[in-house]
Amino acid sequence: MELIVTLLIGALAGWLGAFIFKGGGLGLLGNIVVGILGSFVGYWLLGKLGISFGTGWVGAILTGALGAIVILAIINLLFNRK
Repeated sequence: MELIVTLLIGALAGWLGAFIFKGGGLGLLGNIVVGILGSFVGYWLLGKLGISFGTGWVGAILTGALGAIVILAIINLLFNRK
């Protein structure tokens, strides 16, 4: 059950990050991967800044979306995608 929740939160975070970043979407599987990796990046980045979006699903999705935006920005810089 935890795996399904992780995939669902990753997909939502990746989709939200791609939606906010405008055109950075990588499809369903790519959004799941970017969302899960984005969660790690988001928690690390927000931890360094001393900020928290809270606990629970909403906090996890917002943190993952922030990390996904960072990852998508780096991908677009490296591969010069528009």
